[in-house]
Amino acid sequence: MEISEDGFIFSDDVNKLDVAAIYDYLRNGSYWASGIPFETVQRSIDNSLCFGIYKNTVQIGFARWITDKATFAYLADVYVLPEFQGRGLMKKLMSLMLFHNDLQGLRRYMLSTRDAHGLYEKFGFKPIENPGNFMAVVIKDAYSSN
Repeated sequence: MEISEDGFIFSDDVNKLDVAAIYDYLRNGSYWASGIPFETVQRSIDNSLCFGIYKNTVQIGFARWITDKATFAYLADVYVLPEFQGRGLMKKLMSLMLFHNDLQGLRRYMLSTRDAHGLYEKFGFKPIENPGNFMAVVIKDAYSSN
């Protein structure tokens, strides 16, 4: 799937992904993956349904779904470079991703965000009902070298 609009390209073509650029943003520009190793980023991309946003051939945005393509999908590592924010690019990408063939008929779509609730609410995301039912193992500072 690939769409061009207003000089931007939105694509699920893994061959277009600039893994070095994604790694740089996640390691140095994100609050959720600070210090992540390159090999971890590569493995996460290899095992996810990935989407990129491009201006010409430069990667300016990214998102990936961790999914079994049958019942569940978790949205992760979503970003648009700061200089391209405020143009509705992530709204456009969200619209395209939710109609992707591999994300149809699922029972649950999930994500976690510190600061983008308003964006995701527009696409039907809500706070989790019965949050006490959910459990997690959380490794704080998983990427810091001790």
